[in-house]
Amino acid sequence: MASNAVERLAVAIGALAGAPVELERPPERQPGDYATNVALRTAAAARRSPRELAEELAAKAAELPEVDRAEVAGPGFVNLHLTDAFFADALAEIQPGYGGGSAELPARIQVEMVSANPTGPITVASARNGALGDSVARLLEFAGHDVSREYYYNDAGAQMERFRASVEAVRRGEQPPDDGYQGDYIRELAQGDGDPVPAMLEQIEATLERFRIHFDSWAKQSELERALPELLGRLPTYEQDGALFVRSTEFGDDKDRVLVRSPEKGGLPTYEAADIAYLRDKLERDFDRAVYVLGADHHGVAGWYAVVARMLGYDPERVEVLLYQLVHLTRGGAQTKMSKRRGDVVFLDEFIDEIGVDAARWYLVNRGPDQTIDVDIDLAAEKSQKNPVYYVQYAHARIAAILRSAATASSNRSTDGSPLVREERNLIKRLAEFPGVVRDATAKRGPQSIPSYAIKVADDFHRFYTECRVLGSDQESFRLELCRATQVVLAQSLQLVGVDAPERM
Repeated sequence: MASNAVERLAVAIGALAGAPVELERPPERQPGDYATNVALRTAAAARRSPRELAEELAAKAAELPEVDRAEVAGPGFVNLHLTDAFFADALAEIQPGYGGGSAELPARIQVEMVSANPTGPITVASARNGALGDSVARLLEFAGHDVSREYYYNDAGAQMERFRASVEAVRRGEQPPDDGYQGDYIRELAQGDGDPVPAMLEQIEATLERFRIHFDSWAKQSELERALPELLGRLPTYEQDGALFVRSTEFGDDKDRVLVRSPEKGGLPTYEAADIAYLRDKLERDFDRAVYVLGADHHGVAGWYAVVARMLGYDPERVEVLLYQLVHLTRGGAQTKMSKRRGDVVFLDEFIDEIGVDAARWYLVNRGPDQTIDVDIDLAAEKSQKNPVYYVQYAHARIAAILRSAATASSNRSTDGSPLVREERNLIKRLAEFPGVVRDATAKRGPQSIPSYAIKVADDFHRFYTECRVLGSDQESFRLELCRATQVVLAQSLQLVGVDAPERM
C-alpha cells in the first residue's frame, strides 16, 4: 500500500512501465528530483534497448500531473522533475502519526529484553539490550502491533546463591567469598534484612523506568520450572551418564541437549530446560510472535529457540532472536572495563548521571546490533552540535522557537505563488522518506537507521533555515508549514528511540 505522495507516484510510474518502480533521489549534481532505472531492469526481458524503453517511459511520465518534465540520462535512467504542487501535496500529508500504521496484519508481539540476573544493578552492557529491545518495541507499536515488554530473571541457582552469600558475608562483617560479588551495592544491600533479591529487583526496575523502559510483566524462572515435570514427559528424552537428554537433533538441532544434570553435577534443570518451559508459557499466552533480545555470547544457542518451538509443536517462525555486541566506554582514550563481581563496573545509573538519558538512549542504539559500540563519554556529555543527539534536538527546539514567534499559526499550504527553492524541495523530499525508513527499520529490527535519518533531516533543515527566511517572508505560510512538518518527523524519530524532543534548549 502506498503511504505517501512519493510512493503513489512510484506506483503510477510502475503502471506506465509495466514493472514495479522504486524512485530514488539522484546524486546532488545530477538533474531531477527522482530517478528510476526500471528501463535498465526490464530491457532484457522486453528484448529492447534500455534507452528506447527509457525514452518511451519518459514521454508517458511527462503527461502525469505530478511531473513537470522527464528526461532520459545515461544508458537508460529516467529523471523526473516534479511540480511545486506535488511538493505542496506531499507536505500536506505530514501530520502527527505520519509513517505509522504500516502493519498489514497487526499482531500480538512480546519483546523480552534485558533479563539480567538480579545479582547487581543494571550495567551499560545490559542497557544496550534494553535500548535495542525497547526501540524495536516502539517501532512495532508505531507500525500498529500490540506489543508487550517482559523481563525474565533467575531467582535460584549457583549465581543467585553466590549473590546472597556475598550480602550475608557483609552483614556478618566479613568480606564476600572469592567467587562472590563485590562493590558498594553489596554493602548497601547488606544494610537491609531478609532476601536481597527483591530489593535488587526494585532497584533494577527503577533504573529501567528512568531509562524510559516500562515492563508490562516480569517472569521468574523458578515459577516456570514447575511445569518441567509435565513437559519432560511429552518430549523424546533419554538418560546418559546420569543426565537427562532430549533428542533435539530430531528437530534440527546440532546436538542433543542436557535438560537435567546428573546427580554428581547437582541434578538440577539446565538453562535449556528452563527455555522450554518459558517458550511454551510465552506462546500459550497467545502471543503471535516471541522476540528474544540476547547478547552475542548467546550466539551458540540462538537457533535453540526455534528447535524448542518445533519440539513443542509450534511454528518456529513465531520465534525471533536478536543478538547484539558489546559496549565499550572510553574517557580520554582509555577503555573502562566491566565486571559485576569485581565491582569495577559502569552501572547504567552512573552512565545516565554522566551524560543524561537522551544521550544514553541515543548512543546505545545508533549502531547496528552486529557492531560493537564505542561510546566517548566526553563527547556524549557535551552540549554542543558536535554531539549528534544534541544536534538533532537543537533542530527540533529551533523549530519550536520559530513557531512560537510566528504571528499566526497559518494552515495555508499554498506556495504563495513563488516557485520552491532547492532547499525547500530537498527538505520535503527528506521528510517524505520517513515512512519508508520506518518500515525498513521495523522489518529489519534495525532501529539504528532512525538516528542516522534524523541527522539528515536536521542537516537539511539547518540548510533550509540558513538560506530561506521564514518569518516575514512572502512565503511565510508555506515555510511555517514546512517547519511544522519537520518538527513532526524529528519528534517521531526521536520518540522511536526513546529520546526526548525538547521545545527549548
